[in-house]
Amino acid sequence: MALKIYNTQSRRKEEFQPLREGKVGIYVCGITAYDLCHVGHARSAVVFDVITRHLRSRGWDVTYVKNFTDVDDKIIDRARRERKEIGEIAERFIREHDRDMAMLGVLPPTFSPRATENIPGMIGLINELIAKGLAYPMNGDVYYAVERFPGYGKLSGRNLEEMLSGARVDVNEKKRSPLDFALWKTSKEGEPWWESPWGRGRPGWHLECSAMSRRYLGDTFDIHGGGEDLIFPHHENEIAQSEGSTGKTAVRYWVHNGFVRVNSEKMSKSLGNFFTIRDILQQYHPEVLRFFLLQSHYRSPVDFSDTALNEARQAMNRFYSMLQALNEVAEGGNETAAESAERDEKTTVHLQALRDGFAESMDDDFNTARAIGHLFDAVRAVNASLVGKKPFLSPGVSMQTEKTFLEIGAVLGLFLEKPDTYLRGDRERESGKRGLIVAEIERLIAERCAARKAKAWARADEIRNGLAAKGVLLQDGPDATTWTIA
Repeated sequence: MALKIYNTQSRRKEEFQPLREGKVGIYVCGITAYDLCHVGHARSAVVFDVITRHLRSRGWDVTYVKNFTDVDDKIIDRARRERKEIGEIAERFIREHDRDMAMLGVLPPTFSPRATENIPGMIGLINELIAKGLAYPMNGDVYYAVERFPGYGKLSGRNLEEMLSGARVDVNEKKRSPLDFALWKTSKEGEPWWESPWGRGRPGWHLECSAMSRRYLGDTFDIHGGGEDLIFPHHENEIAQSEGSTGKTAVRYWVHNGFVRVNSEKMSKSLGNFFTIRDILQQYHPEVLRFFLLQSHYRSPVDFSDTALNEARQAMNRFYSMLQALNEVAEGGNETAAESAERDEKTTVHLQALRDGFAESMDDDFNTARAIGHLFDAVRAVNASLVGKKPFLSPGVSMQTEKTFLEIGAVLGLFLEKPDTYLRGDRERESGKRGLIVAEIERLIAERCAARKAKAWARADEIRNGLAAKGVLLQDGPDATTWTIA
């Protein structure tokens, strides 16, 4: 099956054909390094991490570029408030970003360029645009002449005449048109600056991505990604800069993820309704957050809530409990092929359906929501084969089942821990959140086991009911009693 990607520019799904056979170039707009990352940043990071993982799983050699904006008004403002250098601020939050991404299981990009490392390339790009009449210097600043680029608005679907008629009167007398945007800005007192043909200054925000994508991926590359809030004006301006300079199509497939919403509003620092990745990972395992973000199609909005995270946690516990049961069967190796034949055959059919359904879903515009639906179908079927005393699945099919889930998990960035480690960590995390002590829970479980052995059923039931009232659920197995936090 061919891979299809929804292209924001054409507004339809298109069959993906990379520019160079066997290779894919991706550029994604990264963070402005002035604060900790929030869950909105996590969504974009996880979405493009999974897209990259899937492309690589199909055999493509992917070059993934994600930049850092390390000079910007917000960074300058924070540096002033803290009385520090902007480089110190940017460096701190780039480190914090990298730490958050590592905790989330996001693979590092192939290249992570910084704006300040690419100033010469930006100056060269401005010179090209001036030479082509698409940019003009004005008293130390340089502006892009939007009306001189005929394709402006093709990504966002905006009409230039309508934009002009609706534009507010701009108090900046340097600009020829209110739609023109800055490529180079004269630095004010106390701001960082670089030498240029137009005097000391710094680049405009839109310029850096055009220069860096060109440096690492060439004049034309395959996929450009980012949040849907970047479609206009940032990505529209990138097109104007890049294509205005080279005369070539800059990006073949534009991919944008939807917002994370809180109470129907976009999560953002400006609205003050954001939750940092660090805050969430203090309460939930990173794979729970990943699973929550991947349950929706990447182009759809995601509604953030504790309820939704708890549902994702329960789902992940279900998957890991199944993987743990498969481990036990595979290690036991007691069942004969004859005893397990019927369940083995049914499970093998379900595994093939899972592999086919997962691949088809991911090849249909990276539809992780549908792909996860196939995982749920499979876990129901596998659990049905694991219930009862005999016959279980054979050790061989148990190992095959585990391998299939781990291969799919590698694309989604899930199931990366050992099941017992994950489940033990979840119990400890949830116990701590509720003020319960793990050692005390396990002491009571041991007491209950002794009571059952002594046929003191009333005491055993009393302990079970007391733990259940605190949200501790027990499950008696043939060899041991396990517990979870509801």
